[in-house]
Amino acid sequence: MVLSSQEPAKLSKQFPDLAEDFHIPQFFESDQFFSSVFRISSCGLQLWTHYDVMDNLLAQVTGRKRVVLYSPQDALHLYLNGDKSEVLDIDAPDLKQFPEFVKARRYDCVLEPGDLLFIPGRQILASKHLISPRTKSKFKKSHTVPSSSALWFHNTLALHFGVGVNIFWRHLSADSYDKKDPYGNKDPVAAARALQTLERGLHALDELPAEYRDFYGRRMVQRIQKRTYCHSPDSETTIPRSLSNKPG
Repeated sequence: MVLSSQEPAKLSKQFPDLAEDFHIPQFFESDQFFSSVFRISSCGLQLWTHYDVMDNLLAQVTGRKRVVLYSPQDALHLYLNGDKSEVLDIDAPDLKQFPEFVKARRYDCVLEPGDLLFIPGRQILASKHLISPRTKSKFKKSHTVPSSSALWFHNTLALHFGVGVNIFWRHLSADSYDKKDPYGNKDPVAAARALQTLERGLHALDELPAEYRDFYGRRMVQRIQKRTYCHSPDSETTIPRSLSNKPG
């Protein structure tokens, strides 16, 4: 079967026989649905640390998968390049190259067959659900994460050969997303526009001597923090203590 890269993945269309055995939980309205991605992972396959702009569910069908999450409040410690972290080895990071990474707090869980993990891509009250009654995951029940739940970073590692399904849905208005993005991983249109404007502003500062760039750069940072930060940049993320966690 040849799958088009110009349209979002849809399990019921591309793998109709398999789709009959998988029922999407009612976490959202039908018109919010964006894609359902069928994932096959060989043992040891690792997906780099990244964030998604849409809410999504990661359903583990067979095999076991480790998932490591980082709060969006730790973005400054993750050495981002676009939507991805430059720290590839999160278990043994090069701290000479990435010294700030130790400040990022990680949250670990292991998904067993039948487990379902909710990875939020928005700033609302959200729950992480692992619904299998026989789960051995460190997330043993539903947890509510306060309003710092937008755009959580996650890194996955297949512990065995496994099969899973990733379901994505829109929680912003349709106009907020890039209509030409079949993967649903581009920043919202307004955010992309703001980042482009910032780049133009930084290029303008290049015309000034270093001490002026430093001064006006600090002013820009101060204004961005005042206008956009939900929490103090130095404050710790609030999250239930029952989740297993350790420094990055």
